[in-house]
Amino acid sequence: MGNLYIFKSERLGFRNWNKNDLTEFAKINADIDVMAHFPNTLTTTETSEFIERLQNHYKTYGYNYFATEILETGEFIGFIGLAYQDYKTDFTPAVDIGWRLKKSAWGNGYATEGAKKCLDFAFKKTELKKVIAVCTERNFKSESVMKKIGMTKAGEFKHPKLKAYPAYENCLCYQINKPD
Repeated sequence: MGNLYIFKSERLGFRNWNKNDLTEFAKINADIDVMAHFPNTLTTTETSEFIERLQNHYKTYGYNYFATEILETGEFIGFIGLAYQDYKTDFTPAVDIGWRLKKSAWGNGYATEGAKKCLDFAFKKTELKKVIAVCTERNFKSESVMKKIGMTKAGEFKHPKLKAYPAYENCLCYQINKPD
């Protein structure tokens, strides 16, 4: 199974998506706790469409929000990775780093470990000079990961894709530049 990984961290493997990920990823996207900082959970159909978009993103850019597994067990735990964002803000277009992990994976340092490895991939294996991260203003756990991986706050903004959801519209943007 290890030959499927694009890269690995100490405990995690990062790979492109396949159709076998749908069932487990749909469970993650249907969990109201996991999706607490998003306007809605996702249906299985929406999850399938998301996976297809991620696969296409990988073909275009050579990275995406990678399907992430625990190396020791092969357990799929969600995603950690990179995605090009072009919605209209002062911070975009830019490449965003993001993560979404199932609850049983929370509290183990996987998001931080994986995000650090994804930044390493971004700055050593691509031409990226800067990576941003965005979260709702109340998503303290994600903001904490952003700080732990060395990002600094670039500002606050109203997310243009969340105008219809005022409770989620106020967001934070963090960024990190490629080390010299």
